[in-house]
Amino acid sequence: MSPEASVIGPSIEVSRTVAGLEAAELTALHGSPLFVYDADVLRARAAALRAALPAAVEIAFACKANSSPLVLAALAGAGLGADVASAGELRAVRRAGFAAERVVFTGPGKTDAELAAALEAGVGALTIESLEELDVVIGLADDARTGQGLMLRLATGGDAEGLPIISAPGNVKFGLSDQEADAAVSRLRAARVLTPEGPFLLRGFHAFGASNVRDAAVLVAGAVDLAARAERIARRHGLELKLLDAGGGLGIPYADDEGALDIEALGRGLAAEMATWADRPALRSARLLLEPGRWLVGPVGAYVCGVTRTKERGGRVVAISDGGIHHLLRPRLVGQDHRVVPLGPAVDRPADARIDLVGPLCTGIDILASDVAGPRLRAGDLLAVLDAGAYGYSESMPLFLTHPIPAEVVVDGGALHVSRERVEPA
Repeated sequence: MSPEASVIGPSIEVSRTVAGLEAAELTALHGSPLFVYDADVLRARAAALRAALPAAVEIAFACKANSSPLVLAALAGAGLGADVASAGELRAVRRAGFAAERVVFTGPGKTDAELAAALEAGVGALTIESLEELDVVIGLADDARTGQGLMLRLATGGDAEGLPIISAPGNVKFGLSDQEADAAVSRLRAARVLTPEGPFLLRGFHAFGASNVRDAAVLVAGAVDLAARAERIARRHGLELKLLDAGGGLGIPYADDEGALDIEALGRGLAAEMATWADRPALRSARLLLEPGRWLVGPVGAYVCGVTRTKERGGRVVAISDGGIHHLLRPRLVGQDHRVVPLGPAVDRPADARIDLVGPLCTGIDILASDVAGPRLRAGDLLAVLDAGAYGYSESMPLFLTHPIPAEVVVDGGALHVSRERVEPA
C-alpha cells in the first residue's frame, strides 16, 4: 500500500479522501463497501483518447466494463457511441442517451428476441457471429428498417489479459472463419436482402481477440490484420466497406511497475495504417471503430471497503474486510491484485506491515490483495481498491452469501450523485 494512487494518466484522486470527499462520510451515507466514480476524470479520459486518435476512428464504449447509469450518461454526453452485448445493455444505453445509430450490438449468443430488439431499435450495426445467427436475421428482414447495418465478425486467436483461464477454450465461440464469412455474404445476396432497396447494408467486418493490451503496437497490428482479412473477403465479393471494427482491448496498468498504454503512439500507428486505405478500393470509404471499456472507466473508479476484523498469521496482518470478490472478482479471476490504499486516519501510520486483504466470504479464494505493504490496520479502517471502475460491479456475483449489494456513487464537479442505490438482502 502507498498513500499515493500512482496511477499513470488521469485517475480518480485517492489519498485521505476519494474524489475529494471524505471516505467516512461516503460510507456513512451509502454504506460500506461501495463503488465511487469520478465523472470529471471520466470525461477527461474520453477527451484524451478522442484527441489522440485520427478523426476517422469512431469510439464505442464497451458497456460490459461498466453499465452504471450515470457513467453511461456521462459517456453519452461526451459524444461516444456504445457497444452492447445484450438486450439489457441496449435498454441501458438508450435510457442513458446514446443514439441508436451510434450503438453496435455484438456478442456470440444473441437470442432471437435480442436480434429482433436490435432491429426494432435500428442500431448502427448488428454483428453476425455465426451462420445460424445470420439465418435468423435474414428471417427477420421484414422487421428491419431500410439500410440496417450488419457486420460480420471474424474469428481470431488472441488472449484475454494473456491468461489461459480466460482465453481458452472460450474464444472458439466468437466469430466466423473466413470461409464462413464468404458463405455469409453469399447467403445475404441469395436472400436478396442486400439490394439498394433491401433492408440490410453490409457495413464491414469486426475482429477482436485480446484484452488489457498495453502495447500500442499490438493493438495497431490487430487493426492491420483485420483490414487485410476484410479486404481479401471484400475483393472476392466486390464489396466496398464502410466500417472496420477492431474491438477493444485498450489496457491499463494495475501495478506501479506496469507501463501505461501510449495512446498517442496508438493514434499514430492507426493513422499510418488508415492512410494506406485510400489506395485500396475495398477500404477507401471505410472508417475504423474501437470499443474501449477498461481504458476509459477503470482508473475512474475505486472500491471502498472497511476492515471488520484483523489477526496475524506468519508475520502478516490479515485484514478481513466487508468487501470481497463477490463485488470485485477480477483479482482472483485473472490472478492479479489491484493496488490498495488506506483512507482517513490510517494514512498517518507508518507503512511497516505486510498485509493480506481478504473478504468475508466462506471461501479461501476471497482475497483482494496479498502480502502488500501498508500501515498496521485496525477494525474500522477504510481502504480503497484502485482501478475498480471496470469489471467491478458489472462482473460481480453479489448474491453469494447474500450480503448487501453495494451502492454506486458518482462525484461530478465535487457534487455527489447516486447511480445505483445500495440493496439490502430481502
